[in-house]
Amino acid sequence: MTSSLHQRAIENLGLRIISGELPTGHIMLAEHLEVELQVSRSVIREAVRVLQSIGLVETTKRVGIRVLPADRWNPFDARVIRWRLAGEDRGAQLRSLAELRSAVEPAAAELAAQNAPAELRAELVKVAHELRDAGLSGGPDFLELDIAFHSLLLAGSGNEMFANLMGQVAETLTGRTVHGLMPAHPHEAALQWHVDVAEAVAKGDAAAAREGSSQIMRRTMTRMADTWTEQPRVFIPVRRQLQP
Repeated sequence: MTSSLHQRAIENLGLRIISGELPTGHIMLAEHLEVELQVSRSVIREAVRVLQSIGLVETTKRVGIRVLPADRWNPFDARVIRWRLAGEDRGAQLRSLAELRSAVEPAAAELAAQNAPAELRAELVKVAHELRDAGLSGGPDFLELDIAFHSLLLAGSGNEMFANLMGQVAETLTGRTVHGLMPAHPHEAALQWHVDVAEAVAKGDAAAAREGSSQIMRRTMTRMADTWTEQPRVFIPVRRQLQP
């Protein structure tokens, strides 16, 4: 129960901060949040600790809990991504994620063709075929397979920083599904491209793996472009390190 209350408090406050309902600079008091959310002080403390760790708030003695501006949020945190996808700046979040994936996934595919162990290559091919079949038949496990395919591709690169983007990719694909931004019937050619990428990785054909992944991402960018046409870009100020 405590864990459930803790998650509820995090979701409540996180969504309200990212939506702007609790604007930058807004001060919250723990005792008021206890009453509002009907949870204990320890639950509030833990929820605030989590929100602080991802840059949404900071605590100041004798002042309270202050909401921080968007340029302080951790844009790679899966919860921040999920909350942004649920809000009005969904298009901007989708654009940022699509551009990130367009830069990373083709490189990951190329590296996977060069470095992935045999077992992972075989699993990638298996998942790609299952994904194509689920897409053609309308299978209920399409989203799960889509996440598995792209996660395997990132993991197969042998680059731990690429692999740690699996959560972000999963939130992207899940968010697009939840918010009705996936096509009712997946494009047959795009389904085949996933198979082509997997088989190129399995054969060690790095150039074909990279090009196939680029093709998938180019189509994704084209299909999603309407969602972010009117969305402004986010420019994060450069924080220069002071010399010791």
